Amino acid sequence: MTALDLPVRTHPDERRTAEDSGNQQRRRRRREYGLFALLVAPNLLVIAVFAYWPIIYNAFLSLTDWNMIAARPTFVGLANYGRTLSDPAFHKTLWITVVFTGFIVAGSLVVGLALAFLFNLPLKGRGAVRTIAFAPHILSGAAVATIWLFIFDPGYGLMRALIDPFGAEPPDWMNNSDWALPGLIIVYLWKNIGFAALIYLAGLQGLPKDLDEAAAIDGASTWTRFRAIKLPLLAPITFFLLITTVIGTFQAFDVIAVMTGGGPGDATTTLSWSIYNEGFQAFNAGRAATLSIIMFVILLVVTTVQARVMERRVHYR
Repeated sequence: MTALDLPVRTHPDERRTAEDSGNQQRRRRRREYGLFALLVAPNLLVIAVFAYWPIIYNAFLSLTDWNMIAARPTFVGLANYGRTLSDPAFHKTLWITVVFTGFIVAGSLVVGLALAFLFNLPLKGRGAVRTIAFAPHILSGAAVATIWLFIFDPGYGLMRALIDPFGAEPPDWMNNSDWALPGLIIVYLWKNIGFAALIYLAGLQGLPKDLDEAAAIDGASTWTRFRAIKLPLLAPITFFLLITTVIGTFQAFDVIAVMTGGGPGDATTTLSWSIYNEGFQAFNAGRAATLSIIMFVILLVVTTVQARVMERRVHYR
């Protein structure tokens, strides 16, 4: 037997020291986990009570028939989903929501980017102009709706004062089914464009100037520099605004409530307004919950698709 084959003997004191060290590490880890749980638990509790539980309970209500007066909801399974998805009125509401959202998103991104380039120019008073442009975004929806109800009034509104010199008769915006939705789109664009412009402005001011200067020296035109350099570098900003604007527009409610109430008829009835109508006007909690789940699924799918498509084109610096 060689020296290498001899068993290695550990002194008892060394074994106790290693065990004590391991026990101390485990106790320290348990204390850290306990402190972490103690600090995080209140936040998790608030999120669970006010965010997750309403979603879970709403999903349960979508499987029931309940008029909010009866003691208990009646379980009906997927019947609410079947009736809703086959209802022509729901199809029209969904189409109105898609059109409304599409115009708001496209207008906010295009006009917001154009204003951002304007705000980035070294002009006098640009700080005041930026403030004025952003102000509508922080106003309450009720205040914005009241202002625009006056502007759109066909009898004495500002819109009439602008059209009168041309001898034209202004439309009755909010009482005409052909003009109510375009009117709402104008109002929401006015409210949201300032936010998009300032976000784009922050992105423009953070772009590296050396790439643009090098392209200008090489003879690239302003449009070429915008299309090939600035627009790709602003892709993360565009992605952020795309997601937030789609979600915010789908949930639009306050201005619709004050200006049209979903009318005239159902010309401006979006998904969010339809949910309110079913829940708090018709007292049909099951149908309202079903519409809520459908809107949640639509937003989840749209956001996921946007993320998958944009992740191939968005490059973070």
